[in-house]
Amino acid sequence: MDIKAKVEEIVNKVKNDPALLESFQKEPVKTVERIAGVDIPDGVENQLVSGVKAALTGDKLAGAADALKKLF
Repeated sequence: MDIKAKVEEIVNKVKNDPALLESFQKEPVKTVERIAGVDIPDGVENQLVSGVKAALTGDKLAGAADALKKLF
């Protein structure tokens, strides 16, 4: 799985869909799993959600995704 591409996909979907953004704010892990279409392993989910949150708040997506690659 290309983590950088997956994070970009999730960020784009969340940014462009107010309902997904609301869902992400309430239940970030479940929302990311639903968008990604996979069950995120325990211990990885918080890092993935943090990467998406960082990208949504304007941090460099590449930096967040590169940090997440180390987990896989």
